[in-house]
Amino acid sequence: MLTLPPALTAYILLLAVIHLRVLLPPEMENWTIDVFGFIPKRYDTTLLDITFPGGAGAKVWTFVTYSLLHANLTHIGFNVLWLLPFGSALARRFGALRFFLFMAVTAAAGALAHLVTHEHAIAPMIGASASVSGTMAAAIRFAFVKGSFLSFSRGDADAAAKVPALPLSRALRDGRVLGFLAVWFGVNIVFGVGSLAIGGGDNVTVAWQAHIGGFLAGLLLFSLFDPVPRVRDDAADASSVDQSGRV
Repeated sequence: MLTLPPALTAYILLLAVIHLRVLLPPEMENWTIDVFGFIPKRYDTTLLDITFPGGAGAKVWTFVTYSLLHANLTHIGFNVLWLLPFGSALARRFGALRFFLFMAVTAAAGALAHLVTHEHAIAPMIGASASVSGTMAAAIRFAFVKGSFLSFSRGDADAAAKVPALPLSRALRDGRVLGFLAVWFGVNIVFGVGSLAIGGGDNVTVAWQAHIGGFLAGLLLFSLFDPVPRVRDDAADASSVDQSGRV
């Protein structure tokens, strides 16, 4: 998992280079967040208008660009940590173009979920967590299949990333997938109810609705990006049993 595919390496390097914005003077850094961060109030026409930098174009590109900005090193490090196993598997499976497009689509889904639940919010949302959540959701469509990276009989990294995925209906009947979903949603609900902060900041909270939006997009849209032929429903049970006989 630590031998990163080129697409994921490029993505992480992009995040790191963009994070160098913290070296800018404070007024320029704030301008960068206002132009490229996702601000729900930018789309609000029911209250007093506020002019944000970036104009009409920012209403389009911030659905994706917010995911390339991070609050601090803890924030970016946490996201990269989760990308190492799940992002690596998807980058190997999808290839560079599909992987980057997938990250953009799941980021947009996270932004949409945040917009729906924070209609009048003026605070910018930043961070790749929605896309990271999407990679986790997509990866569990094949992660537990025999030979994949969370099975007991996994192969090498490339082979593990390219096993046939389970149909969604079959995956949602797999106890391991359901257990993963229960833990993931439980943790995000705890974050949301407790309003836990990212990286110890007093005013930076977890945008857990965006996580859920990205996660659901990754789970439901995985098939649109997947180039590996799907396992048949009648073969799904056999393909999900590893060599030790465990299901």
